[in-house]
Amino acid sequence: MFDNNIPIHIIGAGLAGVEAAWQIAKRKIPVILHEMRPFRTSEAHKTDYLAELVCSNSFRSDDSSNNAVGLLHYEMRKMGSLVMECGDKNKIPAGSAMAVDRENFSKSIQDKIINNPYINLIREEVNYIPDDWMQTIISTGPLTSKNFSNYIIKITGNDYLDFFDAIAPIVYKDSIDLNIAWFQSRYDKSNFDGDGKDYINCPLDENEYKNLVNKLIHSDNIEFKEWEKNTPYFESCLPIEEMAKRGQETLRWGPLKPVGLTNPHNKQNPWAVVQLRQDNKLATLYNIVGFQTKIKHKNQLEIIRSIPGLNNAEFARLGGIHRNTFIKSPKILDNFLRLKNNNKITFAGQITGVEGYVESSAIGILAGIFTAFRHQNKNVKIPPENSAFGALLNHIIENSNVNTFQPMNVNFGLFPPITQKIKKKDRKKFYTDRAKKDFSNWHEQTHEN
Repeated sequence: MFDNNIPIHIIGAGLAGVEAAWQIAKRKIPVILHEMRPFRTSEAHKTDYLAELVCSNSFRSDDSSNNAVGLLHYEMRKMGSLVMECGDKNKIPAGSAMAVDRENFSKSIQDKIINNPYINLIREEVNYIPDDWMQTIISTGPLTSKNFSNYIIKITGNDYLDFFDAIAPIVYKDSIDLNIAWFQSRYDKSNFDGDGKDYINCPLDENEYKNLVNKLIHSDNIEFKEWEKNTPYFESCLPIEEMAKRGQETLRWGPLKPVGLTNPHNKQNPWAVVQLRQDNKLATLYNIVGFQTKIKHKNQLEIIRSIPGLNNAEFARLGGIHRNTFIKSPKILDNFLRLKNNNKITFAGQITGVEGYVESSAIGILAGIFTAFRHQNKNVKIPPENSAFGALLNHIIENSNVNTFQPMNVNFGLFPPITQKIKKKDRKKFYTDRAKKDFSNWHEQTHEN
């Protein structure tokens, strides 16, 4: 049995790391949380704040009645998630989705961590795990430093799988021409008691759309280094120019789909629509939905400013690209996210093979709980596979296709199939109702201990 005065070390204070620290500290176990920034930064981070959101500011759907992501939000709130608590405090309009003011969100996380008496935050780069650390959680994320990446390869005995993740541009709201663009959510849906006008929409007619696709296909892109050329993109975050190359209609039925929108300036349904989503609480910044890109900055300006309503757009940030990294979890981790060949080391977050802010945070929660229970010599069950937590964990540790293992967002395809006859329109609700029931039982058992 471990001494409760012996700290648990966590390497990496991103979303998963702070969640793991929070769960452990709630059980009055000391935590030493190691964060390399600002002494060593990454290609994507812009600030020194903990849990910085480096890509979108959206946590996606917040509807827990028939949506897998919303269901995960629900379960995380039940578990006392720090990310959801601070997200709720810094929420900004985003239709039926949950979006946050990214800077205030990270500030809130950092304040909570710094002021917790059981958490000691140390700003330093960790290059290896000392022998005298009794339990360690690695939550260094998809932007793990080169030095620590080499160390992980050494202890796992397996090479990494890599993919590229692209970042969308952010536009100053006052540079958007609202004589052309307009505010509206698809089908006027809103996650606030508002008027369903959470997005800014830039309309394209057929010729404008075709010209945009052509420009994207023939854009001037960042050249990859030789060692990067065989690294695959993550399918759910493809650069806009890569989507354009998949067919003339791909974008029009993807991020530029015009359904549920009517242009109030001419009372017509546009051929395609470029949407912008609020990026900060003051509503001064908007990010261009789906426009993650590896196009060179000069060409980005030319292409984006050819979009009606964005002709004079000014940018707080242009799109960029960075490499993400994850391990072959089904091969090297046990059911409790520990290394099979060294159970003193647990992995958490995106590096385990989940994709997305809330998915990373959820695996951080599980890693924290599993490690805390082991530290206290208590038994803990893994969450039921019918729950969002359980479905994600099952993807990480039970995936049969180890050689083709890829990061995954939470979705109902990861849940056990429905065995009884259910109408298609009722299936999502069935999944969420079943999950809430089973998760509730597991949650009660977990917190009784």
